[in-house]
Amino acid sequence: MILRNLTKYFFLAASLFTVTLQAHSADTETAIPRKYVDASNLRIINKAFDGQTERRYSRLPQWVKDSIPEGRDLWNRQECSTGIGVRFATDSRAIGVKYELFWDTHMIHMADTGLKGTDLYIFEGDSVWRHVNTNRPYVKKDSLGNKTKHVESTYVERLDGKMHEYIIYMPLYDGVLDDFYVVVDSGCTITSGRPDLIDGSKRIVAYGTSILQGGCASRTGMAATNIIGRELNCEVVNLGFSGEGKMDSYMARALAQIPDVDVYLIDPVPNCTEMMCDTLTYGFIKTLRDSRPEVPVVMLEGPIYPYARYDSMFHNYLPAKNAAFRRNYEKLKAENPDNLYYVTSDGLDGVEDDGTVDGIHLTDLGFRHYADRLLPELRKFVTDNNSGK
Repeated sequence: MILRNLTKYFFLAASLFTVTLQAHSADTETAIPRKYVDASNLRIINKAFDGQTERRYSRLPQWVKDSIPEGRDLWNRQECSTGIGVRFATDSRAIGVKYELFWDTHMIHMADTGLKGTDLYIFEGDSVWRHVNTNRPYVKKDSLGNKTKHVESTYVERLDGKMHEYIIYMPLYDGVLDDFYVVVDSGCTITSGRPDLIDGSKRIVAYGTSILQGGCASRTGMAATNIIGRELNCEVVNLGFSGEGKMDSYMARALAQIPDVDVYLIDPVPNCTEMMCDTLTYGFIKTLRDSRPEVPVVMLEGPIYPYARYDSMFHNYLPAKNAAFRRNYEKLKAENPDNLYYVTSDGLDGVEDDGTVDGIHLTDLGFRHYADRLLPELRKFVTDNNSGK
């Protein structure tokens, strides 16, 4: 009896295995060939310093490298491709991505999908960008079985074959080497898309810390700058650097060199001590305003972390940093009231204080709150067409 049941089990297993092989062979035989389209031949959005960066998808001009003091990590942080995206339109039924990571890094408090994955968004109807899918950034192995830094993945395979507009957002906390490909059906049409979607004539430049960089969004489209860009239909250059948003004077000079800026968002307080907020804020903002007096500057207070409600040291220290930051704003405003604005941390973390992964860095909920707090403040500068471009 036992032998008869075992024989029956192995016969069924073998049959299922044969069916699986046949189905795989059929899929392989009917698979549509794919082509690899270099993203640089489409439209790269949210990137400053075109032609000045060491690599295509790094974020700062090469001259900054010589200005960074020894022991600082800013140059590594600028290799992260956060905020940079690819805009395109295609009638392909399948869309995928292929790229090589700079580090293939991993962190214990951030999902790999946000850290080194990519998001695909589609423009739905005539008014809204919708998330389609996120690639899980498994790195491939070479012919000898050794792990590489190459990622290749398909977002979707059975689209309707009509022309649609898309965005792919690059990794937030890893870098991309120069080759980044959009993978589509070989016979499809693919273009750089409608120029009025994520309008390149409207640009916000955001400077700050790890939070601004996107730590710790679960996927790349949920970084606050990417949310803001979709909702305001504009480009948002993300110059957030984990641990390195310290109001260095050379960074103020770098920001001032970016052309066609509608508004600067300055969010450095989380990386600064109270003394730094007191002594560096005035010079940083003044350098920026002296160089670009026609461009509005929005200064954002640092968040009051949830645990500051219970930790007596942070309960006093975080507001003291913001107070020092605000004193410098008031001094600058008194000297020249034009084009300088201040946003408090009130409401930055929502009503429930439940938007962080580690008490500091934001979850997707936290980034939604952050974006919602800033959208009313930034909208007027990219819709009124009142900047001095």
